[in-house]
Amino acid sequence: MNDSPESRSVIDSGDAPDTTLPIVVYALYLAGIVTGGLTLLVGVVIAYVYRGQGPHWFDEHYRYLIRTFWLALLYFAISGLLMLVLIGFLTWLVVIVWLVIRCVKGIKRLQEHRAPDNVDAWLI
Repeated sequence: MNDSPESRSVIDSGDAPDTTLPIVVYALYLAGIVTGGLTLLVGVVIAYVYRGQGPHWFDEHYRYLIRTFWLALLYFAISGLLMLVLIGFLTWLVVIVWLVIRCVKGIKRLQEHRAPDNVDAWLI
């Protein structure tokens, strides 16, 4: 076997885990806005399956994604009830904006190889 630098792969990932899967989950969450939440469900299943398989900052993203799913479910349910008094349409839009902001912040922190800020926060 030849261990010379020329025989090694051009791409050296080092110690950083592959961030493709969490980015896909964030994208599934964003796609859930137009699919009626179906891809949100797929994304949370992926997050549950793959959590605990990386460094702490990586696992915090899965925890953040799981928490985002459950909070979104709660907020959308409350908005659905509020639609009976017509304010629910406004709160529905607020929840969509909240979901987009959380996903964008998560993707940004993931690309920096850092844990998301305020994982336990109820808002942003």
